[in-house]
Amino acid sequence: MRFFAAALFFLGAAVSNGQTPEVPHKMQFAGMTLVIKDDARREIQKDVDALTQHPYYFNMKVERARTYFPIIEKIFQEERLPDDFKFLALQESALISDAVSSSNAVGFWQFKDFTAEEVGMRVDNDVDERMNLISSTRGAARYLKQNNFYFNNWVYALQAYQMGAGGARREVGDKHNGAKHMEINGKTYWYVKKYLAHKIAFENALEGDAQLKLVTYETASKTSLKDIANEYQIDLETIEEYNKWAKRGAIPDDKQYTVLIPQGAYDQNFTKLSISAPPTPVLVETGVASAVVAPSLFINGVSVVMAKPGDRITTLADRAGISLSAFIRFNDVSIDHVVIPGKKYFTEKKKRRASEAYHKVMEGENLWMISQTYGVQLKRLRKYNRLDQNEKVSTSSMLWLSSAKPPKEDVPAQGEIVELDTDEEFNWGQASLNRPISTPEPIKEPEYAMVKSENSDSQTHEPLTVVSNASVSSEPVVDLKSQNSPIVHEVRPSDTLYSVARQYGVTIKELMEWNEKKDFNLSLGEKLRILMP
Repeated sequence: MRFFAAALFFLGAAVSNGQTPEVPHKMQFAGMTLVIKDDARREIQKDVDALTQHPYYFNMKVERARTYFPIIEKIFQEERLPDDFKFLALQESALISDAVSSSNAVGFWQFKDFTAEEVGMRVDNDVDERMNLISSTRGAARYLKQNNFYFNNWVYALQAYQMGAGGARREVGDKHNGAKHMEINGKTYWYVKKYLAHKIAFENALEGDAQLKLVTYETASKTSLKDIANEYQIDLETIEEYNKWAKRGAIPDDKQYTVLIPQGAYDQNFTKLSISAPPTPVLVETGVASAVVAPSLFINGVSVVMAKPGDRITTLADRAGISLSAFIRFNDVSIDHVVIPGKKYFTEKKKRRASEAYHKVMEGENLWMISQTYGVQLKRLRKYNRLDQNEKVSTSSMLWLSSAKPPKEDVPAQGEIVELDTDEEFNWGQASLNRPISTPEPIKEPEYAMVKSENSDSQTHEPLTVVSNASVSSEPVVDLKSQNSPIVHEVRPSDTLYSVARQYGVTIKELMEWNEKKDFNLSLGEKLRILMP
């Protein structure tokens, strides 16, 4: 999830001080006393160490927890579920709303669709409440309480969350039903020990206020995220980021839904808190004060900065002089994006179209890499190529970079089809003809062309003049008024409809009408009739 408005703070108490929490011999969980044997302690300690060994990522989760936990705690209090279960959301999804597991479990609490519907969530093409913090948390609380109904033991209710109540009953029987004290040892189910590692790692690192807070907006009437964004005077992309459950941006009226409204300012001053020192900027004296100078780099006419070893998105945003949220939005990345040294990152919004028409996908490339390479918006690439949100591109496939992909893919080696995006203006300059030279099918050369008289509806026949590659240069404009007869232009490798029209001083529309063309495709050697305007 793009936790992009205010996150990533290096404030986790234990980690900031270089101290990894130690697994105790005894601890409290959901009103139960757990005695942890040495074999289990060693196993749990490895997980705690793994969770805390990278302060950057650990503190990022801490900040998410500070933002989301107050809402989760309130719902658990209403549902009468032990507060300790809030750490389970960190274990399940790292509090990433649109996290998807290998088994297609989705959301904060990693529900499969049928289980989500069983506990009252809506899951369809318009709404997926598994990504709604309020709906999914309430569903998780009900599911855990339902499990505890069978065992009267919160440890086993936790185990059943992962393996189901039936599986847990077969595994543990009823020996500890109603128990208030339990022993955790090497034979304890791995999922329980993994949870205890999360609770130990995070519970003492959450002191302090969240820099980003969430306000809940409840509605039972039809509305949209856009309307709510306008009401709160918030950028639409920001509010969409925290409400991905409304998959089309619309809030239906079949029941009450809760929208999250992010509020708060992001403090970009990390000089005392950063884990590793950022690269030292080059300072030069100006007439007024010292200023940071970065080399001018551009991709597709959009300014970029080059990432250096040790850079994070925060340091790149600072260097560019933009907010973290803007940097994340411009580069289509998430708050936990790992900066790639040597990679160029955008400091302004990418273009709607690339300067190239097509790209052949190389091994190891993904859609984001291609978006960054050409400086074209990621959502535009998906739209042009009709790709779903999580759909991947396959090696050697041809991607359209500046116009919509044809409905039926029939792409030559270099890619030569250009189709007009129905809701956008076509970029003629990018519809270049780049084809392998091949022998065209024989075309019977017409002896006459049909020329419509300006003064009548009748048609007259006039002889044609054939213009070959040798007889006409691509640069000078041909004066049709000086020609005694219509012209036939033979298509060359570098020709486009735009370049041919410009050469003869006619419009593209006229070219298409004269030659009865339905699209903008040209074939090498194709003969185009150029009539008197």
